[in-house]
Amino acid sequence: MRKPCIAVVFPGQGCQRPGMGRDFHEAYAVSRQAYEEASEALGWDVAALCFADDERIHRTEYTQPCILTTETAMFRAFREMTGLDPALFAGHSLGEFTALVAAGVLSLSDAVRIVQERGRLMQEAVPEGGAMVAVIAGSLDPEAVRRDLEGLPVDVANVNSPRQIVLSGLKEGVDEAVARLRKSLSEGEGCRFVPLTVSAPFHSRFMKSAEAPLEGTLREARPRMVPDAAPRVASNACGGFHESCGDSVIRNLVRQVSETVRWVDNMQAVASRAESIFEIGPGRPLRDFFRALDVDCMSVSTLSAARRLCSAEEGASRLQHVAMS
Repeated sequence: MRKPCIAVVFPGQGCQRPGMGRDFHEAYAVSRQAYEEASEALGWDVAALCFADDERIHRTEYTQPCILTTETAMFRAFREMTGLDPALFAGHSLGEFTALVAAGVLSLSDAVRIVQERGRLMQEAVPEGGAMVAVIAGSLDPEAVRRDLEGLPVDVANVNSPRQIVLSGLKEGVDEAVARLRKSLSEGEGCRFVPLTVSAPFHSRFMKSAEAPLEGTLREARPRMVPDAAPRVASNACGGFHESCGDSVIRNLVRQVSETVRWVDNMQAVASRAESIFEIGPGRPLRDFFRALDVDCMSVSTLSAARRLCSAEEGASRLQHVAMS
């Protein structure tokens, strides 16, 4: 019987929360091992920071390795719970690194070191004055939005769905961009602008200074990469899947910090091949993005959610079909 194609996707920064992953850590040895691997690689207790009410969880250089570790711990436990063997992976921004770990391209130890440095470099690129805002409307054309941004120190950071685009840049420019878009989108369906709580203008031209040092950090891990597994992972920078070339993977990850996250393209690439898609992470923002494309995505954000999915009649039936086919 033909084996169905399963995809797993991972959310990025912004889904962090105090206590994330504690339930998986308590219940599964494979989850505890993930936190131990990360802690040993970084030299500080990742589990303690994730589980405590510690303000550092919102500091980018700590946020990124904490989310990556938690998602890896959750993925390993869910795979053990269900017996699922995913063929494809994708991740939104930071989540792309989790996807590379899950696919076996990067080790968890290398990945947490890389993203801790990535977080530090992204934060230091623009110490202050940056802003990001989500634009939400009934329908959005990324190229039309870019035309409205002409002359402003603002870029399209994320194309998240046909109904959501994120802008990133200097604070004054973002304010002007919002004013322009209020006018140009006023005749369409109701439009909303949601400021994001961020410490820098991620995925914009202002991250360029982070590229060279990030490439150096990635190249330190290059000898241990498994590039042959890379075509299983979607690339935010190119929109399609990575090539089986370590240097190409590095180039895409370097571009990702200052270019648009092409998440709609990633979703379409995954959905064109996958029969079942699971979102695994401490938050579940990607499920709604898939739904905007009329694509089903099952989310696992807590251990109880995973257990409900396994025990609910519909969810259990689907999991059994996927695992046994």
